[in-house]
Amino acid sequence: MGSPSLGLGARAGGLTMQFGLMLRAQFPQGDDMQARFQEQLEQARLANALGYASLTKGMHYSSAPWQGLQQLPFLCRVMAEVPDLRINFGLILLSLHKPLDVAEQIATVDVMSGGKVIFGVALGYREVEFLAFGTTQKERVKRFEENLEAVRRLWTEDVVNMVGSHFTLLGASASTKPVQKPHPPIWIGANADAAIRRAARLGDSWYVNPHNRSDTIVRQVEVYKRALDAHDKPFPAEFPARREVFVARSRSEAIRLCAPFLAAKYEAYHRWGQDRAMPEGDNDLGVDFDDLIRDRFLLGSPDEVAEQMLVLNRATGINHLIMSVQWPGMPQSLALDELHMLAEEVFPKVRQG
Repeated sequence: MGSPSLGLGARAGGLTMQFGLMLRAQFPQGDDMQARFQEQLEQARLANALGYASLTKGMHYSSAPWQGLQQLPFLCRVMAEVPDLRINFGLILLSLHKPLDVAEQIATVDVMSGGKVIFGVALGYREVEFLAFGTTQKERVKRFEENLEAVRRLWTEDVVNMVGSHFTLLGASASTKPVQKPHPPIWIGANADAAIRRAARLGDSWYVNPHNRSDTIVRQVEVYKRALDAHDKPFPAEFPARREVFVARSRSEAIRLCAPFLAAKYEAYHRWGQDRAMPEGDNDLGVDFDDLIRDRFLLGSPDEVAEQMLVLNRATGINHLIMSVQWPGMPQSLALDELHMLAEEVFPKVRQG
């Protein structure tokens, strides 16, 4: 595997903490998408200037009630503005796609970025997406595993012969290979315990989701460790997680500023059925906002958020924290303030911690 620059780091719990920015690029209906895209570029340039480590974009289709920009063209354009950041495809809904296409597209981006791509993948959970791509929820695990095996082989073998349930590779080859050897890091997103065991078996790392409570993640890290042991695999040196993060002068101010936008986003997740992918006992995103935020998001003053990051690191080993700091409808000025406050007032406290 290649070793791109790790960017801004912090020694936390004996591990190097990296801080990444998640740009959802989702906006309310009626927003001027060209204007919003220029704002996303501004955030990306600022993150690069402030020393963030990575830039992430997720993947969803038919994303009502939001408008959304698609992952591949978005990241290809934005990476031109962020020469120091790793580019995280976090996550590709791999079950929807064909492996030769994915292998060639991602290898091309790895070449164009100078070997900075992270290949994040997940099953997906929304019926509208499976139906639109001519598949089903029932088929998703088989398709996911076949696709991942095929992509890995296309990146590492000159010629691939493989018959899957939905593709045939007969003397196939990837037109270009990734810069990173043997391939870009493979992060597998997972919510439920069974999916975490799959991530241990198939991936370079489990990519921890933003939805589960911290106590759930602490429990699931033990599930992950046991699964790694079962496959004689070491705990990954880089252990990434997505979290919703908002910092202000006080916790009450942070909640007041972010609540309208963060609550609306999680109402949409609840309508989309994200809960159904989550583990028993932590699978209701429809609770009221006060219950939703308890032990789930990183919110508060700089001191409080830094301490929450350190607690999470010490309890789990998570050392690449990918932060969502803006939700649909949130003004650009608030997002820019967040990027500054995190880099200037939170990350130094985590380094000192």
